Amino acid sequence: MKTILLTLAIIGVTAITQAQFSGASSAVPAFHSAPPEKGAVLPAVLSAKQLADGGYTAPVQQMSYKAVAKMPGVMYQLPCYCFCDRNHGHESLHSCFESGHGANCGVCMGEALYGYKMTKKGWTPKMIRDGIVRGDYKQINLQNPEPVI
Repeated sequence: MKTILLTLAIIGVTAITQAQFSGASSAVPAFHSAPPEKGAVLPAVLSAKQLADGGYTAPVQQMSYKAVAKMPGVMYQLPCYCFCDRNHGHESLHSCFESGHGANCGVCMGEALYGYKMTKKGWTPKMIRDGIVRGDYKQINLQNPEPVI
């Protein structure tokens, strides 16, 4: 009888522990569910010159920052799955490109280029966010990024 109770207790503790940790990893990172308020000014994204001065000259770096600069309101509404909200206090994907962080992170660049591409196809920020949550941004070719016009 003691063996059965001990086994059930171990199974119970294991289930509780697994549920606790599985919920933390599946949480969606920080984002804004609506566009910035009318008249709100978002922090500036690094310019092409600032990127070049910092040594960030790869096409994917230049294109991803350009994408965010062209669509700041969309990027403001997207999460970033490098989970920089936890360690850097970022509030959305837009935050990644206010510094050199985005140029050093394939997740950030992939999501930015995905957001740009899907916006051009007529997708809403909610639709793009759902695609990012699914991991669709991982299909973006970071070696040969599509031009951001």
